[in-house]
Amino acid sequence: MSQQDVLHRFLFEELGIRGLWVRLAKSWQTAQLHQKSSIEVQLQLGQALTAVVLLSSTIKFKGSLILQAQGDGAIKTLVAQATHDRKIRGLVIGKETGQAGNFQNMFGDGRLVITVSPDNASTYQGIVPLTGDNLATVLENYFIHSEQLNTKLWLFADTGQTTGLLIQELPSQQNDNTGWDRIAILADTVTGRELQTLDCEDMLYRLFNEEKVRLYDAEAVTFDCSCSRLKIENALRLIGREELDSVLKERGHIEVNCEFCNKQYRFDPIDVEHLLRQSITPPNDPELRH
Repeated sequence: MSQQDVLHRFLFEELGIRGLWVRLAKSWQTAQLHQKSSIEVQLQLGQALTAVVLLSSTIKFKGSLILQAQGDGAIKTLVAQATHDRKIRGLVIGKETGQAGNFQNMFGDGRLVITVSPDNASTYQGIVPLTGDNLATVLENYFIHSEQLNTKLWLFADTGQTTGLLIQELPSQQNDNTGWDRIAILADTVTGRELQTLDCEDMLYRLFNEEKVRLYDAEAVTFDCSCSRLKIENALRLIGREELDSVLKERGHIEVNCEFCNKQYRFDPIDVEHLLRQSITPPNDPELRH
């Protein structure tokens, strides 16, 4: 039985190259339950969720990493988030039916914003154009130009599961490309079918059986939405009394649905009056901007 909803780290001990492998199944299927776009569009979210787990695992921090893509193509907005403890959520807004076409048609003239939000430090953002054949190429360009690190990614998604592979040269090895070039060539022989069907250990043997590779224990990945009534209350306070009163007069209550998990929050006039009399309470983790 294949491994599901796990992240594996591995290390080429003699070459100073690290790797990451992730497969999402139940967590990905749960994320799909709340999407309304076409399957083709949703598969881009699957790749993004896989990628955000990989990227968040390349840094040591406590907080969240967010990928946010916006463009003028078939996909208007795509957001994928992973926390340091491997909790993911995401959404994509695009065409509900029909074919979106190739990667460039999907996103059009757009950009990808990578946001690292540590719990107790300043937020960092990197921006890269959405140019290339796929999301993996976009992220490779980001690492090469923004982080000056040789990095290769492979991302595959279908409706049942998504799988991703990342290899990255450690900073201390940047002046020696011999090992990197060999590992990158070997890794590039992997097929989508192999990545989707082989477990991490089997895949490493298939690709690198002549290399010395240390494989670390699996880390669980889960779907978990961080929405809460407190966060919704804070957002409603920012809207202001006048607009909230207008909605209450028209409907008698206020309903807010979370776009990530479809959970519904309902506020009657007493609830609204109570929240307006209280000050905004800072949440424990940063809000997603979407």
